[in-house]
Amino acid sequence: MWRQWSLARQAKLFYLRFIRIRGAPEEIAEGMALGIFIGMTPTMGAQIIIAVFVAALLRKNKIAAALAVFVTNPVTAPFIYGLQYELGRNLLGWKRLRLPAELSWEVVRHLSWGVIVPLCVGSLIFAIVFGLLAYFLTLKAMPVVKKIKVSRWRRPRKLPPGTGKSP
Repeated sequence: MWRQWSLARQAKLFYLRFIRIRGAPEEIAEGMALGIFIGMTPTMGAQIIIAVFVAALLRKNKIAAALAVFVTNPVTAPFIYGLQYELGRNLLGWKRLRLPAELSWEVVRHLSWGVIVPLCVGSLIFAIVFGLLAYFLTLKAMPVVKKIKVSRWRRPRKLPPGTGKSP
C-alpha cells in the first residue's frame, strides 16, 4: 500500500516539483533567490512561512521560494550555520567563545550574544552571495530544465484476487 520513500525517490519528487513550477524563468529565479536568501538566515523552523509570506508581499514565485529554503535542513544546517558563525566572527574580529566550567542563565545569556551577532553577520553575507548565485544559476538553468523529460516510476502490478500476496 505505501510506497517506499527512499532518498532517491525524495530527490526525484523534489526535482519534479521544481521543473513543474509555472512562470517565466525570471519569476522562478526571483523566487529561488528569495528562498535561498531566507534559507541562509538563522530562522530554522520558520523559514518556509517567512519565505512564502515575503514572496507573497513582493509578488514573487511562492513555490520556488518555499522549495529553496530547504537548502538548510537538519543535515546541512550545522555546517552552514557553523561556517556563517566563523565568517561573522572573523569579520567582526571576535575571539572564539570558550565554555565555562559552570553554566547558569547569566552565562547562557552572555554567551548567546557572542553567538547570535557573528551568526547574523555571517548569514547576511551568505544570504546575499548565495541568493545572487541562485538567481543567475536558476535563470540560466530553467530553459534547459523545462525541456528535460522525467520517466515515470513503474507501478507494481496488481495480482488477480486470490492468487497470492497483495502488493
